[in-house]
Amino acid sequence: MEKKDKKYWLSLDHLHDTKGYRRNLRDRYHEENGETGGDFTRRSFLGIMGASLALAGLAGCRRPVEKIVPYVIMPEEVIPGVPQYYATTMSLGTSAYGIIVESHEGRPTKIEGNPKHPSTLGSANIFLEAAILGLYDPDRSKKVKHNGAESAYNDFISFWREQELKFAANKGEGLAVISESFSSPTLMRLRNDFLKKYSNASWVCYEPISDENNHKAVGQLTGRPLQPVYHYDKADVVLSLDADFLLTENENIRAARGFAEKRKPDDNKTDMNRLYTAESAFSVTGSMADHRLRISSADIGRLAFAIADAVRKRGLNIPGVFETDISDFNKEWIEALADDLNGAKGRSLIIAGSRQPIRVHQIAMILNEVLGNIGQTVTYHNANDAIAPDMEALKSTIAKMKSGAISTLIILGGNPVYNAPADLDFASALSKCENSVHYSDYLDETSKLTGWHIPRAHFLESWSDARALDGTLSVIQPMIEPLYGSPSDTELYALLASGRNQRGYDIVRETWQNVLKGGEFEKKWRKVLHDGLLADSALPNEIIKLNVAAIESPKSEKELSNDNLELNFYSSKLYDGRFANNGWLQELPDPINKLTWGNAALLSPKTATELAVANGEIVNIEAGSAKLEIPVWISPGQADYTVAVALGYGRGGIGAVADGVGANAYLLSNSNNPSFYRGVRLTKTGAVMNMAGTQDHGSMHGRPIVREATLNEYRSNPEFAEEMVEHPPLKSIYPEHDYSQGYQWGMVIDLNACIGCGACTIACQSENNIPIVGKLQVSKGREMHWIRNDRYYVGDENDPKIVHMPVACQQCENAPCESVCPVAATVHDKEGLNNMTYTRCIGTRYCSNNCPYKVRRFNFFNYTGKYAETIRMAQNPDVTVRSRGVMEKCTFCTQRLNRAKIKARQEGRTVRDGEIQTACEQACPTRAIRFGNINDPDSIVTAMKKIDRNYALLGEFNVRPRNSYLAKIRNPNPKLGKTEDKETG
Repeated sequence: MEKKDKKYWLSLDHLHDTKGYRRNLRDRYHEENGETGGDFTRRSFLGIMGASLALAGLAGCRRPVEKIVPYVIMPEEVIPGVPQYYATTMSLGTSAYGIIVESHEGRPTKIEGNPKHPSTLGSANIFLEAAILGLYDPDRSKKVKHNGAESAYNDFISFWREQELKFAANKGEGLAVISESFSSPTLMRLRNDFLKKYSNASWVCYEPISDENNHKAVGQLTGRPLQPVYHYDKADVVLSLDADFLLTENENIRAARGFAEKRKPDDNKTDMNRLYTAESAFSVTGSMADHRLRISSADIGRLAFAIADAVRKRGLNIPGVFETDISDFNKEWIEALADDLNGAKGRSLIIAGSRQPIRVHQIAMILNEVLGNIGQTVTYHNANDAIAPDMEALKSTIAKMKSGAISTLIILGGNPVYNAPADLDFASALSKCENSVHYSDYLDETSKLTGWHIPRAHFLESWSDARALDGTLSVIQPMIEPLYGSPSDTELYALLASGRNQRGYDIVRETWQNVLKGGEFEKKWRKVLHDGLLADSALPNEIIKLNVAAIESPKSEKELSNDNLELNFYSSKLYDGRFANNGWLQELPDPINKLTWGNAALLSPKTATELAVANGEIVNIEAGSAKLEIPVWISPGQADYTVAVALGYGRGGIGAVADGVGANAYLLSNSNNPSFYRGVRLTKTGAVMNMAGTQDHGSMHGRPIVREATLNEYRSNPEFAEEMVEHPPLKSIYPEHDYSQGYQWGMVIDLNACIGCGACTIACQSENNIPIVGKLQVSKGREMHWIRNDRYYVGDENDPKIVHMPVACQQCENAPCESVCPVAATVHDKEGLNNMTYTRCIGTRYCSNNCPYKVRRFNFFNYTGKYAETIRMAQNPDVTVRSRGVMEKCTFCTQRLNRAKIKARQEGRTVRDGEIQTACEQACPTRAIRFGNINDPDSIVTAMKKIDRNYALLGEFNVRPRNSYLAKIRNPNPKLGKTEDKETG
């Protein structure tokens, strides 16, 4: 069971209580860390408040002069002030995520998951939630460019028709297309039409982050283009081989939901799963593991073969696998894992990460086969409508470009000048092409070097379709007219294939005429548009047989040291860089290292000590002739002598948000080893950078925060969570609030399900018009997020465990913020909400100082005052846009509460359980956050508060928070529990 003196720490500085940590903690709440600094104190501020209030009263008498344009003819199905909801789909790689978009008078403002769609199940991830800001990004490309000069789309159409005549005779000889990956019946149809018309042309697919190796492994072992679908909700034992399936791998929402469904220690009907991970850098999946093995990425392959060998020794027939040297591995870890896998035949699951080479994916498939998992925890579906990246095809195309064999190159999406492997020198090859076209969201690094640049329509402005990994067909339909008149993917693909400038709607309907057969097309089509998908269109499971030849186990590489480091690239919260100009994502703290506004070279404490580098010191990463200057960030849990760098940063000239943020790791990339390689050195430059990290923000000064136990400990003492803190009987001098006649809103957060992904934070930001504040203000502790995700380490500083804890306003019954506000700006309402009255707030910040949870945000600046007009379009009209000088915090999405209560009152009833979902609850992929009426004995939140694991955060202060937490339960293998339970402090 969790020891009372067990120490949870936010950072190494926090663990060792350094002077820097104490200084930062003091400065964060110091008087002179205000907006103006110097001698401007709170006392002088209050001294001028009388005059300010008098002026405010005078100004309040002035009527604003505004001009409005009324509806002469009311648009169909539009009621001013009442939001409408429409279904569509967001594609990312070969994944398709069904979403519901909230729209106000034709203006999309919020994205949620579509409950009917198998890839979202009503939830979302950070990319879906932030996509609404991408639609309104003022830096999006607006004009067609030809040789750097402004042109028009009709001019490009004329150009392409000339090219058609040119390539008609030779069937496209000298013509090449490079596209992003997709899984779309319409786009695949148009691609096939193009290649049929231009049979000598080439069409290759490239993205730096993809499932290429997985697709190739499946193809080699089955001889067919199949797509695996993993069923985490059926797996009792899960092994992740460098696969961050909870955050960065394909279908992460569905994976997180399934994983959480098997993570319920209170459910007597379901066995709690056990997760093993092997990885070099701490990932979200690794943070949830019961057993995590720190290992370099290049050694994952040898480990996979060692595991296969251990499984084979337990009587399973594994063809083509040879013994490998495991002398430098944790033998006890491998043996315990092999026992678990052998004991869970048909109920286990092995996943190889997309960064791993083909043979690791093949070993994972073979293990799933011999363990009886195929058809149970993993199924395979036809992938004929999907096109995946192919590095070898890209190399061949670039070689032809350099030789002059390609005269016309068309790049559909992507940004290969920025993110193609550096050794391929794509920019040089591009200069050899007589004609070049780039179709993209921004006038980016590639667009600036091509002859033609075509602005790309956002998916919320487009017609198209997509197929989910299980085969479910869904439609992409526009929520708004294209803001800049840009063509959609469907329209441009059709132009290339047929030479005709068609409407996207007509093109998609043409595809679906062959899908919705059997009559009544219009009725079926309207149903698809309403639901966003075609019901029951998932493809059947394919019966597969593996054709396994001898797979040679990888050999040991040169031993790592501080002179021979391994460099790893990983997908960031900016994905591959396409979301770099999205301020919400830039300011979202990384789930593990908590960095914002930039990336870093992540090193283990041991490696940093040997190299004598500290956080923020800029080093030069040298990989052959390639070099990159980047600051260091010490990351507990990182494999020794490995360097991990996030992709997607170091952009230049694309937009005000992205430019100059972070370092471009693609400058070190290599086409032969695109994800990791060895032989790297680090040298100090002597420079230091101020890093905007939030890992020490919100510190609760060593108070007992987290409750956790092992599964066996929990079952032997189910009430351990409340027993962790001893306190006398709690009494209050304040009278009890009476909720007997109405609602009492509350929330429960299950720490056992929370993965720390940040979807709740971005969803809250989108719903509640929360501004970004920038790197400087974040470094001062002034981020504005109303819900933060604290990440706590526990245990050995080189190899710790992690606990994630979302913290928002706890909606206290005895709220310490309310009693200190001199103007009653923060008040308790009859339903238990701790409300903020912005017009009363005078910015004393007494409430923030008195809040033990540090969840109140002071709005120092008028962050929204200089928003571009398009950014203003993204704001929720049901939520006040705050100006400077007021305190902000979580409101339980009171606008959603009021909307549901009005509807219920109109229908003569009370609000039903589940009818209201806060933005964080709705987005959460694991359903870790649940909200509802505590007065309702049948509500989900009431039931969860009755679970033994339920406890109040800092409940010993008698502030009586209505938010509570369910303690975290780990499920370690008893054979490994004692050897891994090393603690510090």
